[in-house]
Amino acid sequence: MSWDDAVASSIVNEYKHLAGATLPILHALQENFGYVDKRVVPLIADALNMSKAEIFGAITFYHDFRHEPAGQTVVKLCRAEACQSMGCESLVAHLKDAHGVEINATTPDGRLTVETVYCLGNCALGPAALIDGELVGRVDEDLLDAVCKGQSHDRMAG
Repeated sequence: MSWDDAVASSIVNEYKHLAGATLPILHALQENFGYVDKRVVPLIADALNMSKAEIFGAITFYHDFRHEPAGQTVVKLCRAEACQSMGCESLVAHLKDAHGVEINATTPDGRLTVETVYCLGNCALGPAALIDGELVGRVDEDLLDAVCKGQSHDRMAG
């Protein structure tokens, strides 16, 4: 769903009565729209009697809050130490060199978003990734090639 200020306002009003409402509001906005548009910051601040800086701080502190829509496919590639030792950095280079896909960005056509995460708890099967929320182990160039081409990635983390 594309961003709609009226719907965003309705979501803020629905959750503003909760204790510690900032995170529930942000989660609801992201679940509804797929991201949290910066235009909602003053609205949340007013509703919760907080500063815009406090709301912006919450959005930027938690890395799962997006500032723009994600691609149709989202790859969260682990770049923690165990996955580094298993070659994740060569996968980052492969994405850029073979497909022109930048890490922590969405492709211009909106088809793919690749993000860095630090530890998915799948260290024994590194390098690991979340592909559309599915934990995948032993990620390699062939798997990333398939994902970049919009093909199936049916390997689970085991």
